[in-house]
Amino acid sequence: MKYKRIVCKVGTSSLTNEDGSLSRAKVRVITQQLAMLHEAGHEVILVSSGAIAAGFSSLGFKKRPTKIADKQASAAVGQGLLLEEYTTNLLLKKIVSAQILLTQDDFADKRRYKNAHQAISVLLNRGAIPIINENDTVSIAELKVGDNDTLSAQVASMVQADLLVLLTDVDGLYTANPVNHPDAKRLDLVEEITTDLLEMAGGAGSSNGTGGMLTKLKAATIATMAGVPVYICSSLKEQPLIEAAENQGNGTFFTASAKNMKTQKQWLAFYATSQGSIWVDRGASTALSEQGKSLLVSGISKMSGHFSYDDIVTVYEKDTERILGKGRVRFGQSALQDMLKANKPKGVVIHRDHWISLTPELELLLSEF
Repeated sequence: MKYKRIVCKVGTSSLTNEDGSLSRAKVRVITQQLAMLHEAGHEVILVSSGAIAAGFSSLGFKKRPTKIADKQASAAVGQGLLLEEYTTNLLLKKIVSAQILLTQDDFADKRRYKNAHQAISVLLNRGAIPIINENDTVSIAELKVGDNDTLSAQVASMVQADLLVLLTDVDGLYTANPVNHPDAKRLDLVEEITTDLLEMAGGAGSSNGTGGMLTKLKAATIATMAGVPVYICSSLKEQPLIEAAENQGNGTFFTASAKNMKTQKQWLAFYATSQGSIWVDRGASTALSEQGKSLLVSGISKMSGHFSYDDIVTVYEKDTERILGKGRVRFGQSALQDMLKANKPKGVVIHRDHWISLTPELELLLSEF
C-alpha cells in the first residue's frame, strides 16, 4: 500500500447545495469513500468544512451569513449537525468517528501541538476516523480565507501523512482560470512550487466556500516541504478519494520535497509566534542565510520587543531591513543588552538547529497568513 495514512480535506463547495445549505447526499458520498479507504486498510483523517453551511438555516438566515458573529453562531449550531451526518453514515459501516476542533494556537503552543498529535495517533491506532475542523465559534482569525486548506496541510505535516488530498470544485491547478480562459491547461504534475506559481493563482472558487486556488497552493507548499505529497482533484468525480489513493484520478499531483523539513523547523516556520526582533550585520546575515551557521552575539546590531530565554524572535539584516528568518534564543533581551554594553559579545544566540531561513516562497506564504 503506497499511501498508508491519508488526510482528506473537503471544502464547503463540495458539501453544499446551490443555496449554500448542507447537502446530506454529498456528505453521504464522502463518507462512503472514507469507509472504503478505511476498510482497505488506510488510516484516514478528514478535515471538513461545512459547519457554517450546516447551521445557518437553523438560525433563520436565508443565505450564508457574512458577519463574523453570525458565522460563529452558525458554526456553533452546524458543527454538531455536520458531525452527526458523518457519524451516522460511518456507523452504518461500524466505523467510529471523532471530532477534533483546532485553532492556530493549538499549533503555536508546542505542548498543545504535541497533545493534539498524540490524541490523533491514539484514534488512528484504535481504528477511528478523526474529523477535524477549525474551532470557528471562538476563533475570529481562523475564519479568514483558506482556513481549512491551511489546517489540512498542518495536520498532514503533524501526523506525517503519506498523502494529502484536497477536494474542490475544480479538477486541479490550471495555468489560468478555466472559467474565463477556455484555453487554460491543467498542470498534472508540479515538482516545485515557485513564487511565480503562487502569484499565478488567486481568487475564491465559489461564493459558498472561503478558499481559492491560492490557499490550496499554500497548503501544498506547507505539506510538500514536510515531505507529504499533495493531490488536488474535483469532488464532482464519482469516487475522487478512491482514485487519489490509487493514483488513478485526473487532477494535479505535487511531489514531496526531497529535503523534508523536520517537525521542529515546520513549527518554527509556520506556527511559532515571534516575541521580538533582532537586527544583524552583513557578516551575520551571510553566516545565517548562506553558510548554515549559528547567530553569535557579536553579529547583533540592535533589538526590539521583550523576549526572554527560549523565546522565538524574528531576525532581520540591518542594512536592507530584509527578513532573514526566525529562531529560538539562548539569551533574553536584557542579558544580550548587558553583554553588548560590556563589550563582551560572546556566545551563540540562536543555534542553527533552532533556526529557519525564509526563502522567497516561505516569505510570500507567511505574509499571507
